[in-house]
Parts: sequence; C-alpha cells; structure tokens
Amino acid sequence: MLLYRDFVAYMASQVVKRLVEGQMIEVKAAPPVVDRVRARMQEELAVEERLNEEVRQILIQHQEEMRRTGVSYQEMYKKVKGQLARDRKLILR
Repeated sequence: MLLYRDFVAYMASQVVKRLVEGQMIEVKAAPPVVDRVRARMQEELAVEERLNEEVRQILIQHQEEMRRTGVSYQEMYKKVKGQLARDRKLILR
C-alpha cells in the first residue's frame, strides 16, 4: 500500500508531537524535526517503490518464459520481490 505524501507529513508531525509530549525527545522548534522525520519516512517508502519497479522490469524480461510455463504474474511478482528483499536484507511492510 502506498501512502499519500500528505498522510506521510501528517504521520511525521504526529510522531514528533507524541515524542515531545511523552518527554522522549526535547526540541527547540518542532517544524525542522517534523521535516526531517517526514523526509526519512519518504526515503523509506521510496525504497519499496524502487524495488517494485525493479521487480516489474525483471518480470518483463522473463514474460515469454512465464507465458510458456503458465506461471502466474502475481505469484512470480511475490516470489521475486521476496527474494530481492531477502538478498538486500530489507524489511517490507
């Protein structure tokens, strides 16, 4: 599931707000911290987006073989994505 940028910004502000309220962090000004948290969250989401695109490219390269063997695109998508994630030691949501 891809998250909208506005929702990521909202989540970042809520994370910082709750950390400050819970006295887990102390900040002079919250907006710069929110911006950094939002940017990091978007970077993490972009990792999976890039992985998805790479999986699509791999499957395009092997589409003829998949067609001949009758393998499901969705099944291969899950397998290839899982293998790439394991190889790169990624934790996906």
